[in-house]
Order: sequence, then C-alpha cells, then structure tokens
Amino acid sequence: MKEFKWFYPGLKFKRWLFVIAIGIVLVGVGVAVVVSFQALSLVESLVIEFLGDLVGDLADLVHRTIGISLILGGVLVVLFGTRKMIDSILEAVVPESEDNLVELLYQKRYLKKGPKIVVVGGGTGLSTMLRGIKKFTNNITAIVTVADDGGSSGALREQLGILPPGDIRNCLVALADTEPLMEKLFQYRFNKGDELKGHSFGNLFIATMSEVLGDFEEGVKESSKVLAIKGQVLPSTLEDLRLSAKLKDGKIISGESQIPKVKGEIEKVFIEPADSEPLPEALTAIEDADLIVLGPGSLYTSILPNLLVKKLTTAIKKADASKLYVCNVMTQPGETDHYTASDHLQALYDHVGDQIVDYVLANSEEVDRKLIKKYAQEGAEPVKADLAKLKEQGVKVIHEPVINQSNLVRHNPDKLARVIMDLVIEEKNNYF
Repeated sequence: MKEFKWFYPGLKFKRWLFVIAIGIVLVGVGVAVVVSFQALSLVESLVIEFLGDLVGDLADLVHRTIGISLILGGVLVVLFGTRKMIDSILEAVVPESEDNLVELLYQKRYLKKGPKIVVVGGGTGLSTMLRGIKKFTNNITAIVTVADDGGSSGALREQLGILPPGDIRNCLVALADTEPLMEKLFQYRFNKGDELKGHSFGNLFIATMSEVLGDFEEGVKESSKVLAIKGQVLPSTLEDLRLSAKLKDGKIISGESQIPKVKGEIEKVFIEPADSEPLPEALTAIEDADLIVLGPGSLYTSILPNLLVKKLTTAIKKADASKLYVCNVMTQPGETDHYTASDHLQALYDHVGDQIVDYVLANSEEVDRKLIKKYAQEGAEPVKADLAKLKEQGVKVIHEPVINQSNLVRHNPDKLARVIMDLVIEEKNNYF
C-alpha cells in the first residue's frame, strides 16, 4: 500500500516520526498534569515530597509548572522532529541547495499567476524574447512556424516525413527550466560524420520522440516535459506546410530557405496547403490570452507563415487581448531590404488585413557605427522607426531602447520582456 512506502528503510523518515510521537506524548502528559488528571497524582506527590517544606503552599504552582514545562518541552520536540523530517525530504527532492527550493516555490506560486501571453513567430528572435518573458510568467504559449525546409530541419523533414523541428527546438530550449548542460546538449550541432554532420542533437531528439510516439505533436509535448519548460510550444499547424514567395517581377520562389537567397522585392508570400488547420490548443490559448505578440523574427519566413493559417489569424483578430508587433532591429537581406518599421507593418496588412495589430514596438536606441558598417557589408541596415507613418497606419507606437550591442545587434530579452509586461499592466489598468 502507498501509505506504507514512507516506512521504507533509508528514507530517514521513521526516526523523526518517532521523535514527533515522543513530543506529542509529552504535550499530552503536560496537559493532563495541568488539569489534575488523577492517574498522574503520584508524579506530583513524589515531587512535592522531595521538595518538602519548600513547596508548602506552592503545591499548585509546582503542579502547573510541571505541566507547562512538559507541554513546552513536548512542543519543542515536535518542532525539532518536524524540521528534521522536512530536511530529510528536501535533501532527497532538492539536494543542491535551499535556494533551488525558493526558486521552485516562486515559480509555482508567483509565475503560475502571471499573465497569459501568446507569442507567434519563429527563428532566433522569438526564442530570445521568450527567455525574458519566462521570468515573469509561466503562462506562455509559443505558436511556431513549421515552414522551414533548410539545414538540419529540412533534411529531417525530407528523410523522416516529420515537421521541421528547428524553430520548435529553439523555443523549447528558451523556455526550459533545466541545467545549462541540458541546454548545451539540445543546441549541440554535430560537425563530423556523413550522416550526422549539420544536425543538432535537439532536432534528432524531437524527431526520435516523434517516431517513438508516432505523432509529432506528442513528440513535442514529451520533449517539453524532458526540458521542464515554462508554458507550451505549439506548431502553427500539423500540415506539411510549404512556403513560396511571389516577387514584384512576377517570379515565384518555392521553399522557405530559398526566399532570402533570391535578390528581388517580395510582393507576397503564400502557403500550401492554403487551408491548413491550426491546432485547437493554439486557438484556445489565443482566446484566453491577455496579450498576443507577433515577432520578433523574419517577417516573410517566420511570422507570416503562421498568420497565413487563416483560422489562426481570424482567432487573433477576434481575441479580446491586445496585439503587439515587435519590429525587427535590422533589415534582413533578401527579405526586407531598406524596410522601415512602417514597411514591416504594411507587409502584415497586405497579407492579413489591418486589424491584426494594436501596438508596434520599435527600438529607439542608436546602433553603434562600427556595427552599422559591419552589417552594411552583408546588405543589412538598422530599421528606421518612422513614427509618424506608423501612427498614420492606425497603431499605437512604443518607442523604447530594447537591444543588445556586442558583435551582433539583437533584442535584449530582459528589456523586451519588461516593455511587454508594462504593456500588460497598462492594459489591465485601463480595463478596470
């Protein structure tokens, strides 16, 4: 029986249970003495006889003192035994340190009550943002593109017939509550071997889990448990999604990985099958959300593939939650050459209509000149925050410094998360 498992040898449980029992007995005896329980009168008489004339009229005081002392002693023994019992349990459950327990309680109590945030996109931009948001809430749903057909994800997609796991893997790792070694393991990319070279361990793990369970969605869910992620990561659809782009010169580019390689202005992107169905869990998360965030990430190959799943976009538009678009910091060669922030927003409008966004977050911090020169060699430049044009497009503009500048220009996860949480708080205050 389950209740007897606590008495298994080696648990260090029985000894402290015995100590607690002794304490309870002492408390009971003390109470009995105080209320003059007859069976204990012998103890009292012996003490009084020993003290002789010293007690005299103080018999009642001695009587009460003995009882109270026994009660206090019993309480102390119970507390000591309870403390030791808890320590022995924590030693087994959280062996590293008490700080880990505090962090665990914080996550379970505070983060569990955090706002419900849905993020939509893919690529490194989305995973960067998730690293910041998870410090404020556990109620995160990442809806991730499955249009990738290049690199390790593309190879697994073609060879195993599964959805590309790469963007999902990045989001899982970003939301993970695991040891740093586990993160390194999932992000490790093999650089040797004809079959393994170029593959990441995390991609192979998700692919293997999907094969074992016979279902990609279940494979992602079980991988989430292994990494103990905060929130959930969902593919935008379980369809074998293919992304293509039509350039302004009329040329059609097939394949997500091929679109940035072709030099030309994109007129629109489209998916096949066009009537791809979203996951019911994704629709539920959108309906219940406090805030829906689009991006950051590649506009045409990470964000729009999700929004082209029609029912997903319809759900976003109908949702009561405010919608925020996080604009990229730098333009992307082959996709958004010379785009301003309003150009990014207009591309969203052109594909899914003008009710998809309430707010646009644009970086206000100047990029270092050395980094501008470095990016210029690759054909990229800072995205200009043309605030007046953005306001003309019917959105509220959040203009804040939200970047890191080292060898690369990237969103700072903590700064970005703080802006997002401030927006959630502001929206709730306006509601009430």
